[in-house]
Amino acid sequence: MVEPKKKISAVITLLFVAPLVAEYLLGDLPLKLLPALIVLAPTYGGGAVLLRELTRRVGRGWPTMLLLGFAYALIAEGLITQSLFNHDYLKMHLHLLDPAYIPSLGISAWWTLLMVNLHAFWSMGVSIALVEALFPAEADAPWLGIVGDAVMGLVFVLGALANFGIGFKQNDFVATHAQLLSVAVLSVLVVACAFLLPRGGRGATAGPVPSAWITGVVALVLGLGVMSTPPKWGWGAVGAMLAIDAIFLGLVWILSRREGWSALHRLSLAAGGAIAYGVHVFFHKPLIGGLLWARIGNAVFLTAAVGVIVLGVKRVSRLGVGGSTAALEV
Repeated sequence: MVEPKKKISAVITLLFVAPLVAEYLLGDLPLKLLPALIVLAPTYGGGAVLLRELTRRVGRGWPTMLLLGFAYALIAEGLITQSLFNHDYLKMHLHLLDPAYIPSLGISAWWTLLMVNLHAFWSMGVSIALVEALFPAEADAPWLGIVGDAVMGLVFVLGALANFGIGFKQNDFVATHAQLLSVAVLSVLVVACAFLLPRGGRGATAGPVPSAWITGVVALVLGLGVMSTPPKWGWGAVGAMLAIDAIFLGLVWILSRREGWSALHRLSLAAGGAIAYGVHVFFHKPLIGGLLWARIGNAVFLTAAVGVIVLGVKRVSRLGVGGSTAALEV
């Protein structure tokens, strides 16, 4: 039986790991803005805990989790920050909507797809997988009860409202009613699809499985591919990211159903993604602050990520957690 204290520890850990991955490891926020976690944790962390709880409570796995991460991306970027529709997000003149712009929808296909990738795979996926590796005995079970889930839902809503208010003060921007309604309806449809997915069989299939080192390196390379796709390619960048997504999901879908697939492989995918985040930032100018302090912060967060990965490997290995269908079982 899992100790309640460990479950609460797992929840608190995920509350802070999610924003640390999403904003600090990515390099969007510097080390000096760590106090911003007070505002970011309810939105990122609350969302991660909530979608993980919903998935684990009904006995589903990563296909459901990733689709809920997709819905989170739509909610976060379409309803909260509204960056999907803002031509001058945060008034930083970044021209985020210019590549592969779709005038009839008022969005950029490149920016929208990038946000779906960053939130579904990294903000939610990598964060959840890393924390589940830190608490391997509790990885497949809910961490909270019904009341706890309701509280976490309230935390997420309050965090979303706070972030919207801060963003509106900075941007003085609100999307059109049609845009907001469209993204809200699409979010609901994606959530419905997440729970309507057919449940896969639990039997493992025969076939070779590469070592966790190899799957981790593949995840790292593909992650760097997504992060390095030049927006100036326009629709070519959209096609490149879609191809990378298809390769990643296809390989994991096949390999995770084979007998040799284990929790270490699942952790390796998150590890590759986390390191891709931490490495790519060194090749880009910081959005906030000077270069020296930005690089110090980048090094601190990358080192911390490696430390979490090493600790996760030790805990998973010590417990001997495996299971051929653990990663993508629905």
